Amino acid sequence: MTEPLIYDISSPGRTGVNLPDCDVPQSELPQHLLRQDVDLPEVSELQVVRHFTRLSQLNHGIDTGFYPLGSCTMKYNPRLNEDAARLPGFAHLHPATDEEGSQGALALMYQLQEWLREISGFAAVSLVPAAGAQGEFAGILMIRKYHQERGDTKRTKILVPNSAHGTNPATVSMAGYQAVELPSDANGDVDLEALRAACDDTIAGMMITVPSTLGLFEAHILEVIQAVHDCGGLMYMDGANMNAMMGVVKPGELGFDVMHYNLHKTFSTPHGGGGPGSGPVAVNDKLKPYLPGPVVRIVEEEQGDVPPLYGFMMPEKSIGRLKAFHGNFGMHVRAFAYIAANGVEGLKDVTRMAVLNANYLRVKLSDAYHIPYNRACGHEFVLEGRFEGVEEVHALDISKRLMDYGIHPPTNYFPLIVHEALMIEPTETEDLATLNQFVDAMKKIAVEAKSEPEKLRTAPHTTPVKRLDEVRAAKELVLCCRPIPSQADSAAGG
Repeated sequence: MTEPLIYDISSPGRTGVNLPDCDVPQSELPQHLLRQDVDLPEVSELQVVRHFTRLSQLNHGIDTGFYPLGSCTMKYNPRLNEDAARLPGFAHLHPATDEEGSQGALALMYQLQEWLREISGFAAVSLVPAAGAQGEFAGILMIRKYHQERGDTKRTKILVPNSAHGTNPATVSMAGYQAVELPSDANGDVDLEALRAACDDTIAGMMITVPSTLGLFEAHILEVIQAVHDCGGLMYMDGANMNAMMGVVKPGELGFDVMHYNLHKTFSTPHGGGGPGSGPVAVNDKLKPYLPGPVVRIVEEEQGDVPPLYGFMMPEKSIGRLKAFHGNFGMHVRAFAYIAANGVEGLKDVTRMAVLNANYLRVKLSDAYHIPYNRACGHEFVLEGRFEGVEEVHALDISKRLMDYGIHPPTNYFPLIVHEALMIEPTETEDLATLNQFVDAMKKIAVEAKSEPEKLRTAPHTTPVKRLDEVRAAKELVLCCRPIPSQADSAAGG
């Protein structure tokens, strides 16, 4: 039975909420901005609840099924984290509360800074950046200010491998630098000859994602870092993939100067839906004075039974504030809970299982799909979503068909250096049965691609919304909650 649209059950006079009488003085509204008719459905509270509950059940999410979205790390978010973030002392704390009234929150932030510093092997951490992209921006701004303070203004370029995250070149441009793309070699690593040829006194630094978007740990990472340092540049590591390294490798000890974390990837805070994220930055002693602020410090040391007193400070040469207040505090609480619950050995196990799961899928699928860089991977790997002799089937068709098997599609067409790329990340939270279910589905789709290609080209077949005309959807936007019949029919596969 087709569920009625909420407009179909609208009836004049129904209301979904009863507002209390106004208890403050009323003021005159600007009449020229008021509309007499907003054409909204008139429904009861129960109908509203049922409507939005039904819509939520149509969505695929990590709580309902496997979500192997490469690079995004869509893993299970423990409910313990959510309980911690909802503790009244945290959830009800106003961001403008003074330091004296915020000691519990400041203590948590200080400890999280210290844990992230230890995990990364750097000298200091700032929790301020509100997302990974803003963490990147902070890192490059610190590199820029470092060179400016030294009067080294001729450095106008940042090296970026073609296997880096897509935000890296955008960050470089936003910071006023020129991005110089570096090619990959036959093994998927940075081409060392091209790197050394590009290194001169115009290079401010290099941004590199480790492991890369190919899911590969750079085999020559020490040589890469040395080459950039030798020409006077600084090394930025995109730490979005730290769930393949934490507890095992410390980027600061490899020689990196700065990196950012994605708390919403590595430390299991909620991800997707537009946020919120969190992108703390970690730096070595060279860049410590330039950290975005404020950062939490101990104002008075612990004395006997008296706990330490915490306060905010701005680093002496800080690039300044990047966000109102002190970062996305709720994400800090969740990450704190995750690290505390796992402990040192638990975090190592997270890395081990993330890498093991990805390599298990890589090996299991290597006989059905072409994997261009088929070597031991980190937390994810990339295969080609195409088949020899079946030119009409593409990566998108494979992804759409996966939806019929109850599995969210992997990342499509990224990285760009792999044709028809499908980037697959199982994360550490999935069990063997789920991984085998995914392998079975992918192998069945590989057979279907050759025997029934049209089944893939018209997929999905069992989802509430069938395949959309994405070009038309982009060109003919419908920004109204009341559907237009012809377009609604198209969205439903009619």
